[in-house]
Amino acid sequence: MTLRRSPLHDRHVAADAKLVDFGGWEMPVAYGTGTLAEHAACRESVALFDVSHLGTVSVRGPGARERLQATLTNDLAKISIGRAQYTHLLADDGSVLDDLIVWWTGDDEFSVMPNASNTDRVVAALGGDDVTATRAVLAVQGPDARSSVAKVSPAAAEVGRFRVASVDIDGVAVTVAGTGYTGEDGLEMAIPVDAAGELWDRLVGAGAVPAGLGARDTLRLEAGLPLHGHELGAGITPLQAGLSWVVAFDKGDFPGRAALVAERDAGPARHLVGIRMDGRRPPRHDNPVLVDGQIVGVVTSGNQSPTLGVGIALAFVPPGVVSGAAVAVDIRGRLELGTVVDTPFVS
Repeated sequence: MTLRRSPLHDRHVAADAKLVDFGGWEMPVAYGTGTLAEHAACRESVALFDVSHLGTVSVRGPGARERLQATLTNDLAKISIGRAQYTHLLADDGSVLDDLIVWWTGDDEFSVMPNASNTDRVVAALGGDDVTATRAVLAVQGPDARSSVAKVSPAAAEVGRFRVASVDIDGVAVTVAGTGYTGEDGLEMAIPVDAAGELWDRLVGAGAVPAGLGARDTLRLEAGLPLHGHELGAGITPLQAGLSWVVAFDKGDFPGRAALVAERDAGPARHLVGIRMDGRRPPRHDNPVLVDGQIVGVVTSGNQSPTLGVGIALAFVPPGVVSGAAVAVDIRGRLELGTVVDTPFVS
């Protein structure tokens, strides 16, 4: 299979990036500085991620709002033009086909942002046009993200959290949203392909440290954010994942609603929790979770937290296993002790 490449591919090669297959895209997992340094840059100053592998589906025209409202779980009545909203696309059994962000950019104009491998699925459900190939998306994240962006565009730096605006940067229309996937403040910037490289260079010149998918994953795990294919996906509902706030039961019907109503009324059979290990050894996906020597659940995502210096994990366990419970994780045949904790692991 021929992997798709980001418009910024040449920049990644020049920066000594290690490139990997991610959702059918050849993307940087880390640069020469390494994942730990890139993670620290995002937590302590500012990091720059290429997230062009994410999809963009343009849904516009009469009936666009009604189509999204009837298909996705969240309620667009909660927001308005110039806002962004996290939402889910469900199967009829209530499981999550994709989690995505909706940018409401104008009258009857929406940019829907699916995960990399789910763009075709979202187009099939919502209609609209796949415009992924026309733009790059840069994510500037960290406590110094806005001050760095302000050196390039003061107007872009002023776009608030979960707000969306079109900003002119040197004659180029850039859609800027106060969204991200790291647990830090920051912005995501969608820019036409032919102008993406120059914007990347200017942001690096303003102090942003290029960071790859490795740091993006450790950052989102510390923040307790779900990843499709791990905490969300086939057989996993928003209620099990602790995301009931994404489901607007009262707005009207949508695919999967009936199944979620039944699960809500009966109570989910499992729920997603955080586990902080006593030691540094990192849990991994599919490691069994035990309570009193009995397997009760499974790790969905795990790693060593660069910030905390210990292993952390997200895991599905029965409802009775709650914060403060002592657990063990079977890591390659060795039981490692830990405690169920509230997320985020790092605020």
